[in-house]
Amino acid sequence: MDGMLFVFFQEEDREHMDRIQIETFTRLQFVSNPSFSPDGRTIAFVVKWADLKDNGYKGDLYVYDCEKKQTKRLTCRGDVKHYTWTKGGAVLFAVAGDGKTDYYEIFLDGGEAQKKFSVELAADSVYAVDEDRYLFTAVSELEKRTESKNDAYEVVDEIPFWFNGKGFTGGTRTRLYLYQGGELTPVSDETADCSSFGVRGSKVLYKAYPWTDIHNQYDGIYLYDLDSGETKCLLEKDTMRTGMIGFWDDREALVAACAGSPYGNGKYMDFYTMDLESGEMKLLAEYDYSSGSGSVGSDARLGGGRTVKAGDGICYFITTRGYNACLYSIDRAGTITGVVTEEGSCDSFDVKDGHVVVCGLYGDKPAELYLDGEQITEFNDMSQYAVSTPEKYTFTAKDGYTLTGWVMKPVGYEPGKKYPAILNIHGGPRTVFGSVFHHEMQVWASAGYFVFYTNPRGSDGFGTEFGDINGKYGTVDYENLMDFTDFVLDHEPDIDRDRVGVTGGSYGGFMTNWIIGHTDRFKAAASQRSIANWISFEYMSDIGHTFTKDNQAVFACEDVDKLWFHSPIKYIENCKTPTLFVHSDADYRCNVAEGMQMFAALKILGVESRMCVIKGENHELSRSGRPRNRIVRMREILSWMDQHLKPETGKEEQ
Repeated sequence: MDGMLFVFFQEEDREHMDRIQIETFTRLQFVSNPSFSPDGRTIAFVVKWADLKDNGYKGDLYVYDCEKKQTKRLTCRGDVKHYTWTKGGAVLFAVAGDGKTDYYEIFLDGGEAQKKFSVELAADSVYAVDEDRYLFTAVSELEKRTESKNDAYEVVDEIPFWFNGKGFTGGTRTRLYLYQGGELTPVSDETADCSSFGVRGSKVLYKAYPWTDIHNQYDGIYLYDLDSGETKCLLEKDTMRTGMIGFWDDREALVAACAGSPYGNGKYMDFYTMDLESGEMKLLAEYDYSSGSGSVGSDARLGGGRTVKAGDGICYFITTRGYNACLYSIDRAGTITGVVTEEGSCDSFDVKDGHVVVCGLYGDKPAELYLDGEQITEFNDMSQYAVSTPEKYTFTAKDGYTLTGWVMKPVGYEPGKKYPAILNIHGGPRTVFGSVFHHEMQVWASAGYFVFYTNPRGSDGFGTEFGDINGKYGTVDYENLMDFTDFVLDHEPDIDRDRVGVTGGSYGGFMTNWIIGHTDRFKAAASQRSIANWISFEYMSDIGHTFTKDNQAVFACEDVDKLWFHSPIKYIENCKTPTLFVHSDADYRCNVAEGMQMFAALKILGVESRMCVIKGENHELSRSGRPRNRIVRMREILSWMDQHLKPETGKEEQ
């Protein structure tokens, strides 16, 4: 299946097409989570869309008949959260609300969905073992929290004490549960956070971290017997850093793991076999890329899906190779093979009887479904829009590394005319930009901007050495970004060098903060969900107590001067660039105080600045925030850029 042919839209006359606007994303439909039926004849999937009236998202189940090549809507409720196939070929889907989850069963041959069972928990996954047994994960409260719970205040006695998108989490755990015959049985320990699980027959392989006081990073691996109810620990917690897991067969499992490296947690994980009786692990294959997930950035997707599938001697997994998220496989001999390697992003997939279905972003369009390389859904007809196709550049940075970047020309571009431009910096930093459809950048191109972006040192997809910037933030990565800026300005003479802006979110927000303290070449900046101060970040971020050392090589108590050196706020007196800060007040990843520090300092120094705090949103605002709040965010950024980079009118270039 290597070398599949993907079919894309043909180039059309764009003069009479609609320009992509900020509100355009509310007309998109977000396809996700494809899964073959047990007999392989049908593919189920989820379609979500923005609901401006309710200021949220709705979702329904769809099915694709592989023989008839027809798509059918299976539900019309708009409240489907997740689903699974039953062994009898029906679809079991979840409807959540008020702290409980209702599961409904619907058959493909018609009829109304029938309630199967309910659990008094907010479940976030489900797997049908058979017609009577179901596994799922859900957040539960420790007994100590239940006894001392009070609506008037929060008790904080653990780290992390909050988590992005979840609020205060002290005294709660994500547990694995078994529902059987009307009874709910916890599988994982009360004190353990379960991060993933897989099923083969009556055996359940899962990862979990039992903890009190402080949650560290290295999960243990456990084997649960559904028939006997016995649990066996195969790998003790804090032994190895582990990633994806899956059954090879009844005797062995595949585990992605890292046993330690001079790169610390920056080292990508290798593949190991694990004996299910003894827990013994043997190195199967070294691997210098991510495994079990893709990292190509886009704001034109919503929803999850399968990223790993193992069994019968082969394991399929999503991996980022270069600037593409691809589907690869590994077999018992340790042979690693590309399955879907086209340019773009494979977001989720399923395999059955030699067939592969992929949900991915390819060409100038949001995510759709592809079966054996052929597009089978078209929920987003982009032919009506004037899409700016990214042009790829490869260049050599001053440090000798070969980097890839892209330039999007303004919609309606006229050679010889001068245009403003925006440098966009991705988050992570272990993510990548690629050539996929990105709504926000299309908005900027439609508004008359050149848009350019690259993958500097620290990005995913190019091996451990390239991705290692532990203790180097703001040095080699900053130099790469400036090298690319110089390269683009030299190769795109129609960019007005006096009207170039910069923006980015998360790590990109950190880098935006860093840039304005180290150069005044940019005439406007928009720093989003950023880091300003590594010392405050360590103690306030939901991941700060581990992420700080993983990315800056030290904790504050070990070397506060080093953390201060890499903190953008240290260089605030150098700042001259008018800067907008955008943060969400429920962002527990990069707390709103990070942006407030920068904003307040610039105000005191007399530098033009503006702070926009989005209420009720978290770190995921740009990708899954409430629709009206996403619109506000994009309007603030575009307005700021127009104000400082456009002619005096501040209107669109036409």
